[in-house]
This record gives sequence, C-alpha cells and structure tokens, in this order.
Amino acid sequence: MKHPSALHTASAPANAPVSIAIPDAASSAWQASLRLGFARSHGASRLVERSHVGPLRFQKPLYPEGPEVCHGIVVHPPGGVVGGDQLSITASVAQDAAALLTTPGAAKWYRANGRTSRQRVDLEVAAGASLEWLPQETIFFDDACVDLDCSVDLASDANYIGLEILCFGRTASGERYTRGRVRQETRIRRGGKLLWHERGVLEGGSAAMTSPLGMAGKTVCATLVACGRVLPASLLAELREDMAAHAGENAWFGATQMKSVLVARYLGDASETARMLMTRCWMRIRPALIQREACVPRIWNT
Repeated sequence: MKHPSALHTASAPANAPVSIAIPDAASSAWQASLRLGFARSHGASRLVERSHVGPLRFQKPLYPEGPEVCHGIVVHPPGGVVGGDQLSITASVAQDAAALLTTPGAAKWYRANGRTSRQRVDLEVAAGASLEWLPQETIFFDDACVDLDCSVDLASDANYIGLEILCFGRTASGERYTRGRVRQETRIRRGGKLLWHERGVLEGGSAAMTSPLGMAGKTVCATLVACGRVLPASLLAELREDMAAHAGENAWFGATQMKSVLVARYLGDASETARMLMTRCWMRIRPALIQREACVPRIWNT
C-alpha cells in the first residue's frame, strides 16, 4: 500500500414557506443556514423538516432507487463563498430512515479579503438509520481563509458514509495555494462515544504544503469515511487493489479499517481522479455497509 495523506432556524414542514435573509450591508457577508429532517413513514424515507435562512436550499426529494432512500441536493445559490460568509447545515435522520445528500457541483471558497469564512455541518443519525453525506469537490482559491467543522452523531447501530475532496488552488488556471489558511475538524460519535476525531490546519505556502507529512507538494486530497459494522478484510484488500490500479502515476493512496471505521484516502493533483477513486470506493463499501447497491446521483454526471 502506498502512503496516504493526511443560526439556528425554527422547524417547519417540508412544504412550508421559507424565509430569505439579506446580508448585512456593512459586512457584505452571508449568514446562511439550512436544517433538514428525514423520517420513515409507510415504508418510505420522507423529508419531514426543511427550513433555511439565507442562501442555502434543498431541492425536492428524489427517489432514484425507490422510496426507501431519500436523495437530495444541497444548493448554495451564490455559487461561491466570500470572506466572512458563514454557512450552517444541519440534518437529522430518524429511526430506520435513509438519506443521501450531495451538492450540484464544486464549492468555491474565494480569497479572504481579511476575513475568515466558515462552514459547520451537524449530522445526526438515529437507530437503524443511514446517512450518506457526499458533497462534490471543495476548491480553495489562493488566499482563502476557511474554517470547516463537521460533527456526526450516530446511534449505536446507525450507518454513515462521508466524503470530502479538497482542492488547493485553481490548478487548471495555473494557480497555486500560496497564501491563506484552511482549518478543518471532523468528529464522529457512535452511541455517545467518540469514534473518530481528525483535526488539521494548512497554511498556504507553508512547509506543510510540501512536507510528506502534509500535502507532499500535491494539490488535491480526498477522504472517505464509513462507519457502521465491521467490514470484511477481503473488502479492504479489494479497495487497495482497485485504488492501485486506477490512481495513476505520482499519486498516494491508502485504505485502513479500525474496528467499525473504514477510511480511504487519495493524495494527488487531479480532482477528477480523486472523484473517480472515491466513487469507486463508495460503490464497493455501500452494499456491504447498508445492504444497498450503489445508485450514483444523476447530478454527478452533469
């Protein structure tokens, strides 16, 4: 195996009117939040709560694989996050329901202009339920200053798959991430016990961008975390073999299982490769973890 990298809103029914906030003129920054709730009813996983403040939206519930799993797309209409913006996404999945959430395209975090942008994601999954949080790529423009915080709270028999693909600089335009800072923290609890805690800070142009203990000179890192039952060792071997066959040259990758947590990583220079590899991993892990064949969101192909 090669080396791996390293506002609250009032609740409302799903069809209730929603409010839109106007950014403060002094700051020209958005305070946006989205709250979602899913529950199982008459054999279907249904959207039972949807409320927002500011420019965060949830498109209509989708059922490409039948009523058991509710798919949805979380949309940030401005298309990019500027310095000072603060986004909050909260989703809860009630007992025995299942939901898959993704985004319509890459999230763009623009230069800081002296202010830090923040995103907080809080996910809660009840007994016998599953949640897949699979946003598309996140692109940090040069001089972006960003705080990302994700907290996942799982019941003792809940299942979760989370994905992130982080791109430092717009490499297609010849831009590198030479200034700015990205701070990231992820916490996963299962049955009230801390199962996974990962925290890191990367400063543009710092030694961590080139060190083998950091980005190793690469511009794209991706992580997929799956939590639930312990998966068979044969699946882990398949993941490693498949990643080795498709990662390409000059890329690092790895897959590790620690009891009920499986982590797959990619470190390289191509967001397309990262997405392809993480999708392939997800397609193998999903049937084993939640007993459902992979159903790729149509938005990923547009």
